[in-house]
Amino acid sequence: MKRFAFLAAVVVCAWAQAGVEFTVHSARSGKWSDVKTWEEGRLPGAGERVQIREGHRVVYDIESDQAIRMIHVAGTLSFARDKSTRLDVGLLRISAGSSADEDGFVCHGPAAALPEIKGARPALEIGSADAPMPAGVKARIRLVYFEGMDRETMPAIINCGGRWDAHGAEMSRTWVKLGANAKAGDRNIILVEEVKGWRVGDRVIVTASKEVEGGSTFRAGRKSSMAANTEERIIAGIDGGKIMLDKALDKEHAGDGEYRSEVANLSRNIVIESADPEGVRGHTMYHLNSTGGLSYVEFRHLGKEGVLGKYPVHFHLVRDSMRGASVVGLSVWDSHNRFMAIHGTDYLLIRDCVGYQSVGHGFFLEDGTEQYNILDRNLAVQAYRGKRLKQQALPFDANEGAGFWWANGRNTFTRNVSCENDEYGYRFEILKASNFDPKLKVRDVDGKFVERDVRTIPFLRFEENESHCEGLYSFNFGDDRNPSVHGDRQHPFIARKLVAWQTHYGLRPNLQYFLMEGYKAHDAVYGVYHPDYDAHVYRDIYVYNATAEPINRAHDDDSIQYGSFTYENLTLENCKPGRDPLIQLACTAPRSGCEGHFRNVVVKNSRSRGANVVDLGGGPRNKHLEWPVVYYFHDFFGPGRVTKVLSGKFPNAMNDVEYKSIEGFTGKDVKGAEIGGVVFPVLLEPVDDLPPGTIVTSVRVKGNQIRVAGVTQDNGEVESVLVNGAKAQIRSAAPGIVEWEVKVQKAGMIEAKAVDKAGNEEKMTHVVKVLAPTE
Repeated sequence: MKRFAFLAAVVVCAWAQAGVEFTVHSARSGKWSDVKTWEEGRLPGAGERVQIREGHRVVYDIESDQAIRMIHVAGTLSFARDKSTRLDVGLLRISAGSSADEDGFVCHGPAAALPEIKGARPALEIGSADAPMPAGVKARIRLVYFEGMDRETMPAIINCGGRWDAHGAEMSRTWVKLGANAKAGDRNIILVEEVKGWRVGDRVIVTASKEVEGGSTFRAGRKSSMAANTEERIIAGIDGGKIMLDKALDKEHAGDGEYRSEVANLSRNIVIESADPEGVRGHTMYHLNSTGGLSYVEFRHLGKEGVLGKYPVHFHLVRDSMRGASVVGLSVWDSHNRFMAIHGTDYLLIRDCVGYQSVGHGFFLEDGTEQYNILDRNLAVQAYRGKRLKQQALPFDANEGAGFWWANGRNTFTRNVSCENDEYGYRFEILKASNFDPKLKVRDVDGKFVERDVRTIPFLRFEENESHCEGLYSFNFGDDRNPSVHGDRQHPFIARKLVAWQTHYGLRPNLQYFLMEGYKAHDAVYGVYHPDYDAHVYRDIYVYNATAEPINRAHDDDSIQYGSFTYENLTLENCKPGRDPLIQLACTAPRSGCEGHFRNVVVKNSRSRGANVVDLGGGPRNKHLEWPVVYYFHDFFGPGRVTKVLSGKFPNAMNDVEYKSIEGFTGKDVKGAEIGGVVFPVLLEPVDDLPPGTIVTSVRVKGNQIRVAGVTQDNGEVESVLVNGAKAQIRSAAPGIVEWEVKVQKAGMIEAKAVDKAGNEEKMTHVVKVLAPTE
């Protein structure tokens, strides 16, 4: 009987879906406000299902609070550029075919198979890359839930193999640093540079510059909420680099010296929002074979809390079919499910975007197969602690609130800043578990898909990223199940020029074969925390005012060191960690030959309670002793002098020379001796054998020439970019990224590729079909 009831329900559901029809159809191209545009001779009304037919271009030119239940764009829906508009809609679907089925996640009709589209693609246009929506014109889409819709998939904007372009008025920068200290009570703030495109009435945030402790979330109204120091205001006036606020600041914000708060603009003149933020929220998606791009658009009050795949901005399994798409200058705020999800997607450019307040991770790469994406100069503020999502791709991810979260190293993260995220600023996490095998199908450098353990794929580029005022961790890499995440001697995980300030745990490196060049921890409780030392190399490390442990021991409480490490040019300044030494040493190792080498250690105005530099440290320790770890301090007591340090727990290892306590240097658990003939080792020898990755972002035809622009990323340095054989001009260069431009003779196809200075030539070239204007 139950089986019969189930089958009957399925039949009824299928009949109901089959009976769904459009009530209004476009009759020709024209304005939405013109009754002649519509086959029925009237304008679409509230609650109706509307179809814009293939070949028709309808210009949306009204401001209306009459919510349309569904708009299916099989032709083109373009928003007026000469007047402000408002569209309330339940489902806006860009796809070929004629299906009126309601589904805010799965594509229906011919677009479900996503074939090659003949002629013009279905398109939603809200401005264009060449002609953004003018600054004085506002386009607003409000996603409205209708009774009877699926609450988990609706309301929504979904692009099913069509083109969705949304390009608002440009800004010179979407966020900048403060140019002067801002005190509580100030109504005027100074920016470090004048910005263009900001307007009176815009909503801005001024980020925190002091760490907050004593809770587990910055999300207001929760049992363990912390009072965030980031403040939200409205611009009341602009005078060059001076911003006048609608009301005075309540907190102090640093704007002097190296460590400063950010000021970010959340307002854009294109707005995508949920009509009822307290009710059923909406989301947006791009599917496989879609095209288009987003720039200077505001996504607010979106995302379905606790529901997989329903995010404010979502690239869903598009692989490299959207290679060339740019996501620039977005504002995503008050999200109940992430800022942006890059899922099963490669070669996206995400730049100058601002994320503020999301449940779960903010900028998020979802399943561990994503590669060659560029996240450059984005700002992530207040990603809140969420819960694991049902049927999420990576079961180990606890979704605890990271500004940036990813699981495949072959992506570029440069010049980003994170602030006041519940758990992490940056979290790189991938592991093997009973319910997950990290051997995944990923694209190799020759373009072929291969099965590879993604734990062994090093960072493509991770450089000049900053984190401050986090709930717990600033930079957390890897998994502490040693050795889980690992490269090799020639292909280590490399991070450069990182900054962590006013935070708890500055850097936690739980991976094997790791190179850290240029790291500053300023006003952090821990400078380097819980390192899994195993072929680790640290250079140019500066720790200022670490209040607990400037340099933590290997595998912390277990106090086990799995391999060797080196520190070169380590400066500890104004560190007064109390009971623990400035540099903690590990108790034991599971094998012989594990060492730690320090060269050019500088200690300035730093002193532990025990008046020592090195010791085993307090807290739990490993009681099962296997092998001693030998530590060498090169040049600490003078040029050419080497001091060997051993744990007192291994007296049998101290039979080569006389070991003793060294006043002001060794603690009670270790002893040292001066020896000779020890060479500072070379643990890593990185090679660059990875080709660059190129993204063509713009192709413009003018007469018999084509102007082509794009970006190229590399783990080393880019030597040249060739487009149809012509050498492109490098317009600008940042760490690992160059922007380029070139003019070539008109052709049907564009092929772009790059060569780096190590001689690696790109095999996965970017080939772009040159389209006619109507395409």
